[in-house]
Amino acid sequence: MKVARVTLSDRASAGIYEDKSGPEIERVFGEAGFTVAEWVRVVMPDERLEIEALLRRLCDDEQCDLVLTTGGTGPARRDVTPEATRAVLERELPGFGEIMRVSTFPKVPTAILSRSTAGTRGRSLIVNLPGNPKAIGECLPLVVPAIREALRHLRE
Repeated sequence: MKVARVTLSDRASAGIYEDKSGPEIERVFGEAGFTVAEWVRVVMPDERLEIEALLRRLCDDEQCDLVLTTGGTGPARRDVTPEATRAVLERELPGFGEIMRVSTFPKVPTAILSRSTAGTRGRSLIVNLPGNPKAIGECLPLVVPAIREALRHLRE
């Protein structure tokens, strides 16, 4: 399986701070028992058109089975990940974002500010995750069963 993990952060891409979210995705994904033949690792700023182009390239040209984004899902002006994702999706799967918000809300009431979504493009699944490493540790395990099932269907 080929998986891309894309950290969307102006500050991490500028080297102001270290990307901890991308490595957290790999850690949690490994603990979930996934065998990844190849990781594609990208850190880039919150630029909608660049994100759209990257997502198209990862799905269409690089044929990633799964693209996990982290960051850019909040209400701030520069948070454009859901818009960029929706622009490239063929079919949206909003349940991914819904379950992450509902499940984490009792612990973190501001979870309702997340606009994470997911969907398919060709045979690729794209899932938006929060930008905080702790939130990734809480949210990614929630959607692992759905990721497994979606990938199975996309291979048919």
